[in-house]
Amino acid sequence: MTVTARDLERAVPAPVKLWICANDDLAPAIAAVLATHWLDESEQQIAGRFLFERDRRQYLVAHALVRRALALEAGLAEAELVIFRSSRGRPFLQPPDGGLPRGGPELDFNLSHASGYNLLGVMRGQRIGVDVERLGRDAQALDTIVDTFAPQERAWVARAAPGHSRDRRVLRLWTLKEAYSKARGLGLGLPFDEFAFELAEDRGVIGFRPPADDESGRWRLVELEPVPDVLVAVAIQAAPGQDPVLQLHHGFPWGRAVPRRIALPEPLGGTPLEEAAAR
Repeated sequence: MTVTARDLERAVPAPVKLWICANDDLAPAIAAVLATHWLDESEQQIAGRFLFERDRRQYLVAHALVRRALALEAGLAEAELVIFRSSRGRPFLQPPDGGLPRGGPELDFNLSHASGYNLLGVMRGQRIGVDVERLGRDAQALDTIVDTFAPQERAWVARAAPGHSRDRRVLRLWTLKEAYSKARGLGLGLPFDEFAFELAEDRGVIGFRPPADDESGRWRLVELEPVPDVLVAVAIQAAPGQDPVLQLHHGFPWGRAVPRRIALPEPLGGTPLEEAAAR
């Protein structure tokens, strides 16, 4: 029996790839040139509407990062990528006729950016959602965030000492909620008090109660702090029989730096996918 490369691809799940890229990792002049050549007309129009240069720079770096990383994964030139948005605003990669030249037809991605940092997650075959936040948001904004949480989450936040400890708890929960809702393509359309996380004291999700409309409810949920005081959350839809790893890349994807490999946690949540499919 001959084992083909395609058989090996099916046997070994593709890694989940994550890029954390600061705006400073790409010089403003280079970001502007890449945007001219890579971004589509709609993206360039959006970039031109920003009033402040810092916001425009964040947008250009983030979207250049998306196109560069997806080009490497899909085997297409950056300017050839067609990215569309769902009715709820979630971006998707549109495969060309005949499929993607590299890695098969299903390639999901998700982008987040905040306070000078850009986070991109890429995964094959399943949905992924990501979020990044930097500690240091003002107290009033954090209080507004806490009001959206489930009761048990608000109680967990209230038990922390005021200041840094409380702020960290708030943003740990917020990034996880954002990542999960973005993976499902719902964004802020999903009420954040309809699902809840139970978190370890330092880092790690130890419990997850999905909302009632999540029929599978099985997710791998990751917390990272790739840069001090920069919190990252990743939500990955779990597939039966697959145990992928996460590759964490730092900086803009120019070279061939070896990524950090991170074992993914066991799935948490509701009914396993294979049981839901058998109903």
